[in-house]
Amino acid sequence: METVIPPPVAFKDRKAGLIVFGVLTLLAGCLSASFVPLTILAQSMTATHGGELNYYTTIPAVVLYGSAAIALIWLGIGSILTRRWARALLLIASWSALFIGSISAGMMAFMVRRFPELMRAAKQPGQPELPPGMDTVVIVIIVATCLFLYVFIPLIWVLFYGSRHVKATCEVRDPVIRWTDRCPLPVLAVSLWLVLGTLMMLTVPVAYHGVFPFLGMFLTGVPGSLLNLVMAALWAYCAWAFYKLDWRGWWILIVALIVFAVSGTITYSRHDIIELYRLIGYPEKQIELIQKVSFVTRDLIVWGTLVSFVPVFGYLLYVRRFFPRGAKTTIAP
Repeated sequence: METVIPPPVAFKDRKAGLIVFGVLTLLAGCLSASFVPLTILAQSMTATHGGELNYYTTIPAVVLYGSAAIALIWLGIGSILTRRWARALLLIASWSALFIGSISAGMMAFMVRRFPELMRAAKQPGQPELPPGMDTVVIVIIVATCLFLYVFIPLIWVLFYGSRHVKATCEVRDPVIRWTDRCPLPVLAVSLWLVLGTLMMLTVPVAYHGVFPFLGMFLTGVPGSLLNLVMAALWAYCAWAFYKLDWRGWWILIVALIVFAVSGTITYSRHDIIELYRLIGYPEKQIELIQKVSFVTRDLIVWGTLVSFVPVFGYLLYVRRFFPRGAKTTIAP
């Protein structure tokens, strides 16, 4: 039997805003869907210019863009219909995008000094030199675009869907308890990210020859594929456990992330990223291009692994408060 939530206190109806933001979210989903054929087309163009045709490496990107397209279109429709689950999920997605976008903006600020050098390295023989000052213009445009797309837009979505008026509007117009109400939103966010991680892990055996960095070495073939599948199963279990507020999932995820951080640090301190590309199956011409324009170094990967672990670990410590003490779960099946 469905449970109905009593109406909240006085609020401003945001039905019109939910429709507008819903339409914009739906359009973002259509844009994400367009990246699926574009990704495949880019691989075809690489082969046309002398590279090797390898569609397998596009599988993760296709899965990611395709999943994002389905989710955004679904959530856009849900927002238009003022569904409470759509508001909750869009708030989670917006905070996630803002977090990732802020990190990307920070990395952009760190790398911006190397942009002129990278542009000169990527210039093909016979191409004219850029006019004086054009390097600066290009850098400003790139940085401004990234800040707008990765920080400003997610922040607007966070402010809108985080508004108490929007929340109250959805609760009044959709007064039935939904599945998103059965788990605290900060915990639900972890569960959904683990679901996405499960999907991405499942693509590795096919797309990347099962390559898995493990304690100073790259496992490939059957051993690497099996380990990827084990990790996919582990992420799937943790996603379910987090949604059920089961302490076991929290501890398993903490231990797994610590092992990952240690393993990644050891592996990438001994091996270059180019070795990984070769094991994955990237064509040599593509690897040569990557070597010319890439700013990713061994030290950057090692420190990036360690630094990125800090906010993730801190967030997991934060959501710990939502798990009941002395019980495996508080949610009825």
